[in-house]
Amino acid sequence: MDRRHFFALAAGALAARRVPHHWGAAGRLERIGLELYAVRGAMRANPEATLDAIAAIGYTDVELLWSFKNFDRSVKQVKAALKASGLKAPSAHMAPETILTEWEARLAEARELGHQYLVAPSLPAEANRSIEAVRLWANRFNVAGEVARRYGVWLALHNEPNHEKPIMGERPMDVFLRETDPKVVRFQLDVGNMLLGGGDPMAFLARHHDRCWSFHLKNVAAGATRDTELAKGRFDLRAFLAQVKDLNKKPCFVEQEGSADEMASARENYGYLKSLTW
Repeated sequence: MDRRHFFALAAGALAARRVPHHWGAAGRLERIGLELYAVRGAMRANPEATLDAIAAIGYTDVELLWSFKNFDRSVKQVKAALKASGLKAPSAHMAPETILTEWEARLAEARELGHQYLVAPSLPAEANRSIEAVRLWANRFNVAGEVARRYGVWLALHNEPNHEKPIMGERPMDVFLRETDPKVVRFQLDVGNMLLGGGDPMAFLARHHDRCWSFHLKNVAAGATRDTELAKGRFDLRAFLAQVKDLNKKPCFVEQEGSADEMASARENYGYLKSLTW
């Protein structure tokens, strides 16, 4: 082998080691979920028919809304509706105070419904004013998260736009993640909410990739003042999803808020994600 051929091969091998793992073959979402807040009007009108329509679009999963009392349906009714539609509910949103009252009873319900995650969409209002309150709730999540693991459920927190605003010089979510134990507490990253608050989801993922185990897929219009359909937003969701390690082990839920036609947007957003590869 001559020197020129040898160095060409060596350079090629070095470049191959530098290529991120996800570039080797096309990736795609194997399961696509819908956060039911995105179709809350339809769910209020007829939950069972809406779940059937969601499944007919092609969605495999939904994220339930305990914080909306599952649209006045009992655990038994929700379980039956999910079975009839063929949908799974790996996750539900709940009020953060749930961890303080009859927590084990709620965990038993979560297990009955097949939930992997119970997610608080935010912390109580006191945590918007005080970093000490964020630390207090982080400690409460650690305690409640340890109990949740005994039921096979993960406790997680989800971010809102206001979490990008520093309190006493620190970003609330950075503090929360620093103070919680990754063995018992996980994080659901809402891409759109972070953009709406002025944050950078790519940078956050790079810092906290080991804590982000579930995602809300949302995009924002130019100016980052409102949601829009995933394909029409300014954020590169393809590049973001390509950076998530073991993506298909992590529940992903579409959530577009404020659409003029909830089901039409849900259909369009599903089509976009279904065709997306990287």
